[in-house]
Amino acid sequence: MTVVSVHKDVEAMTLTLVAEFAASVERVWRVWEDPRQLERWWGPPGWPATFERHEFVVGGQSRYHMTGPDGQKSRGWWTITAIEAPHRLEFDDGFAGEDGEPLASRHRSTASSRSRPSATGPA
Repeated sequence: MTVVSVHKDVEAMTLTLVAEFAASVERVWRVWEDPRQLERWWGPPGWPATFERHEFVVGGQSRYHMTGPDGQKSRGWWTITAIEAPHRLEFDDGFAGEDGEPLASRHRSTASSRSRPSATGPA
């Protein structure tokens, strides 16, 4: 994945990241669909993800944790809010407690992924 641009809009509280993948739109979509493939991509380096639940349908729930180098676990959740295969995915994302369920806090984000072929196509 090559990051092409990053734009932060503090007033709108948005962060837009544009990236190119050396893969077709359909191949990238399969990563979102398959929790075992998603585990290899989601999360920062050194913090591999484990998806315990991944219901890839609108209204579906995902529960995951990332394990740090020292064994510490950081848990998270998703609620999928929109799917237009293979071009659009949106989900709410937040922190989860030890039980894997969402924490009762206002710290939540909404993620939106939109895919389209690049002008040069996959490598």
